[in-house]
Amino acid sequence: MQTHIPATADLPTMIDRAARMNDAFMNGRMQEWAALARPSADFSIMTPFGGWSSGGFDATPERLADLARGFPAGTTGIKVIAAHASGDLSVLAVIERQTAVVHGMPEQDWSLRVTLVFRRNGDDWDLIHRHADPLVQGISIGQSAALARGADPA
Repeated sequence: MQTHIPATADLPTMIDRAARMNDAFMNGRMQEWAALARPSADFSIMTPFGGWSSGGFDATPERLADLARGFPAGTTGIKVIAAHASGDLSVLAVIERQTAVVHGMPEQDWSLRVTLVFRRNGDDWDLIHRHADPLVQGISIGQSAALARGADPA
């Protein structure tokens, strides 16, 4: 797959920022993540664990500490699939490559397919949407159908 990165001055900075956001999150540095991400008041997220999308972001010290406990250690990197910018919006489609300890589970590969949408806010960018899924390895149509039904895909 060929990576397409338009010639926009902000995109290399946004890609670096996405990599630093991922590293901060997967290593429990949630205050750093929140400062880098700048989740907007209308932020929405679709987590890799499924379920409904949620809106807003609770950046209270208690919530950030709770998140940090769930993601204590990891090694990270990103691969850019596509990067787009138009006016006040930037979109990154990336593979977050990571090996991590998550919520007390043994260290494992937690690579994710991720879409990040940023909106310009003055001279900076706010994260307005994040969608992540763990389907980096790909699954069969039968497994996909089972997931869509809410059944065990095994």
